[in-house]
Amino acid sequence: MSPVRRGKELPIHNRLPVLRAERGMSRAELAEAVEVNPQTIGALERGDHYPSLDLALRISAVFGLPVEAVFSRAPFDGEGDA
Repeated sequence: MSPVRRGKELPIHNRLPVLRAERGMSRAELAEAVEVNPQTIGALERGDHYPSLDLALRISAVFGLPVEAVFSRAPFDGEGDA
């Protein structure tokens, strides 16, 4: 069993929708760039799925950012403001 706790206690937040919007990139385009199904990108964006380390690195490379700029245990500024 993995020592990393997942779920509600320690969710993984991401900036995928913001980063895609800034670059005018669709879910399908990001999915193609990292060789996954577009539904996988949707699941990541909703927080229904957490990326493997490999996938997180591939996504970060597409945006030219470090992993920590795309994925985080803490909410990003403005995230969750309803």
